[in-house]
Amino acid sequence: MHISARADYAVRAMLTLADAGDGAPVSVQRLAEEQDLPRKFLEAILGDLRRASLVTSRMGAMGGYVLARPAADICVGEVIRAVDGPLAEVRGERPQATSYEGAAANLRTLWVAVRASVRSVLDETTLADVVSGDLPQSVRQALELPGAWENR
Repeated sequence: MHISARADYAVRAMLTLADAGDGAPVSVQRLAEEQDLPRKFLEAILGDLRRASLVTSRMGAMGGYVLARPAADICVGEVIRAVDGPLAEVRGERPQATSYEGAAANLRTLWVAVRASVRSVLDETTLADVVSGDLPQSVRQALELPGAWENR
């Protein structure tokens, strides 16, 4: 799976908002500085997150962004979908919409399984889980699989 810079930046910004915790708005400048993100790119990402109802913005000198819901109610998958669209696509199509002939006839099933695996990690892990480091059991088990930390 390819995780775009846009998705990475969005998740990092959301984690910073989750960690703020006190409900006070966090400025774009602070988000950019704390996570070493390009400000203009971050502003566009925050616009996507606002349109997806994941953050709200407050105007004024003390303005900034806050999570629209508690961090425990926002999964990482939602954040990625808000900025990048579906978690898994095959040539721009949803995996179940693909069709193949001959020796590749069963490939669609594999692509759907890949999407289900990605969902099982990203949709079961909330921002609060990542901030606390208390990841879901299924994620911790995946980290213990042989080769999980190795490049292939």
